[in-house]
Amino acid sequence: QVQLVESGGELVQAGGSLRLSCAASGLTFGAYDMAWFRQAPGKQRDLVAAITKGGSPNYADSVKGRFTISRDNAKKMVSLQMNSLKPEDTAVYYCAARFLRISEERYDYWGQGTRVTVSS
Repeated sequence: QVQLVESGGELVQAGGSLRLSCAASGLTFGAYDMAWFRQAPGKQRDLVAAITKGGSPNYADSVKGRFTISRDNAKKMVSLQMNSLKPEDTAVYYCAARFLRISEERYDYWGQGTRVTVSS
């Protein structure tokens, strides 16, 4: 079955950097769009960044210029480089995958999440 396993979340000071990784298995990775979502305490889960099967990225306005999504099809991994972190970036970050684009935020498979805490 499809598995997405995130790693890299930790406590970091404001202004710092983190790199999140997501290892995928059980799918033909190169045929899937991949994305990172996040959910802050008491808030809904929001799309942070996505990358198409063809490698085209897009970002939420709140992270443009600070976060970079990338994928390695050979390793079946997607990463999120996060720079200039802010306390408002604190959230659980989820990796997601989809085969077909039905809507911008509809994804079929989800990881368990990795927690990022940014202290001020």
